[in-house]
Amino acid sequence: DKSSSQQLPYLISNIYSNMSGTDVASGAPAEWKKYDSYVLNVDPEQDDRATEIKLCSFSRPHMRAFHFSWLGFFIAFFIWFAIAPLLSEIKITLGLTKKELWTSSIVGVGGTIFMRFLLGPFCDKVGPRVLFTTVLCFASIPTACTGLVSNATNLAVLRLFIGFAGGTFVMCQYWTSRMFTKQVVGTANALVGGWGNLGGGVTQLVMGSALFPLFKEIFKNEPNPAEFAWRWVSIVPAVVAFTIGVCMYFFSDDSPKGNYSELKKNGSMADVSAASSFRSGALNLNTWFLFVQYACCFGVELTMNNAAALYFKEKFSLTTEEAAAIASIFGWMNLFARGLGGFFSDKANAKAGMRGRLWTQTIFLFCEGALVLV
Repeated sequence: DKSSSQQLPYLISNIYSNMSGTDVASGAPAEWKKYDSYVLNVDPEQDDRATEIKLCSFSRPHMRAFHFSWLGFFIAFFIWFAIAPLLSEIKITLGLTKKELWTSSIVGVGGTIFMRFLLGPFCDKVGPRVLFTTVLCFASIPTACTGLVSNATNLAVLRLFIGFAGGTFVMCQYWTSRMFTKQVVGTANALVGGWGNLGGGVTQLVMGSALFPLFKEIFKNEPNPAEFAWRWVSIVPAVVAFTIGVCMYFFSDDSPKGNYSELKKNGSMADVSAASSFRSGALNLNTWFLFVQYACCFGVELTMNNAAALYFKEKFSLTTEEAAAIASIFGWMNLFARGLGGFFSDKANAKAGMRGRLWTQTIFLFCEGALVLV
């Protein structure tokens, strides 16, 4: 019919374009991309970013990246603070002072700060997937070596390298920002960040209240079952972290259109200088405003994750298992709190643009400060 005959030239044009790699209308080479179609609705004007979030979907590339983002950050947080509920036992075994324990906690956070400065620019250059895999697999090695600690210096150095795992937050947020449009990216970033941070609470419960007593039972015939337990138990999360890192590399994509290496090879993406990217971010005044705000916000969370179990055990004479279970409650807040922050930010953005996001940030930060004082 007439309608079909009018569409025929366009169909032929599309077929020829796919076969030859040429855009017939303009005569220019067609842009290469890994996927011809997506399960999620996308916006071509925003580089094929998804305009929706389907939590029950694991389709590539958008939702696969979403789920690997939160899962990777979750296990990174898990191994980062896996040692926290065990510090009371380590303190007894090695005869450490409270100052030495706090020094190790501070050093662990210092390792993360260094890595976050370094990883940001390299995300622009090589993509989040490779970096995520590299950091997870690397941090799993010192995690598995926790049992070799023999003094305060060993503990501080070990936690420095384990702390590198916290740098995965950069890839976690970068990845979803690369996959979702500005209309939903606040919710996407908040969900993967919040569910990832949840690992800080789950590790208290799993390591301190589940695996530690299990390993004590396994080593019950040894002279000191508690010492054997904390020296061996960290191997479990280390293996899990390494496995997730490897799976992430093989079963996900850097961006909606494919991996950065493939895009560069096919001329669809220009190479970026990591130094130039870092300089651009460092010279932006907004970067430092957010730096200070995030230091205040995340600093409280890190302090709680590091100190809660030890505090509850010493203050209320609890067992390691009981203190860890109570300390985990703080981390479980991330299951909903961070996601709600992103949701409200997206709603405010829809009504007032970036100014709405800023007001949302200001209100929540003010509320946190007030509650800390209380």
